[in-house]
Amino acid sequence: MIRHPVVSGQFYTDDPFELRQQVELFLTTDQPVKPAYGVMMPHAGYVYSGAIAGETLAGVEVPDTVLLLGPNHRGVGDPCALYSQGSWKTPLGEVPIAESLAQRLLESVTHLTPEMQAHRGEHSLEVLLPFLQVKNPDLSIIPLMLGPLSFPVLQQLGDGIGAVLKETEGKVLIVASSDMTHYEPSSVARIKDQLALDALLHLDAEALYYQVKSEHISMCGVCAAVLMVLIARALGARHANLIRYGDSGDVNGDHSAVVGYAGVVVD
Repeated sequence: MIRHPVVSGQFYTDDPFELRQQVELFLTTDQPVKPAYGVMMPHAGYVYSGAIAGETLAGVEVPDTVLLLGPNHRGVGDPCALYSQGSWKTPLGEVPIAESLAQRLLESVTHLTPEMQAHRGEHSLEVLLPFLQVKNPDLSIIPLMLGPLSFPVLQQLGDGIGAVLKETEGKVLIVASSDMTHYEPSSVARIKDQLALDALLHLDAEALYYQVKSEHISMCGVCAAVLMVLIARALGARHANLIRYGDSGDVNGDHSAVVGYAGVVVD
């Protein structure tokens, strides 16, 4: 089964030539490319968050297999929905699902279910895929869509997925998709987002989860970011670096009600 794009022509251009040119420009870097355990990238329209997404991934070596973690904005389907068969299509071509590894995860990790409905109309993973395709044309993916989950469930997922990936031949990059604070003044958003980012940069998944809840930070992909940290820590990660932070007001000049964007690399 092919999962066709649902926001091409909206969040990003549906012209293959223009899309490749734009993504290649976003990914331009003079920094050395290094392996990483995980990254967090924003998922808004490219005019707003493409530069931060590209700068985040530019210095990261993208292996042949990527586990994609994203928030389910629509609330449709299972809260731990793993897309386990077929391929995903973008204007740049088809990306196969890493079916063998997906099946091992389904068999080994509590809470995961093979469910496609949650993915059909959701943009949070789709918009990141062209960046990954340009970085590695031989890419295969495991898309996991997350609904609202408790920290204990996320901990169980992190332990289970981490254990499977430890036994997997070849490196797997964990990509978490998340924007930060939504529709608050830039001055407020930056203070709130710094609280979340401080916990993330210390690789403290529990602090990140509860800081977002207690401070009412509207970070849509908090569960994805928490799970990325948990898996990365299980695989040996010890450091995290903020590549860039910004908000929509930097682009449109309206700082009264912004969406925040951050790019983080975990190594």
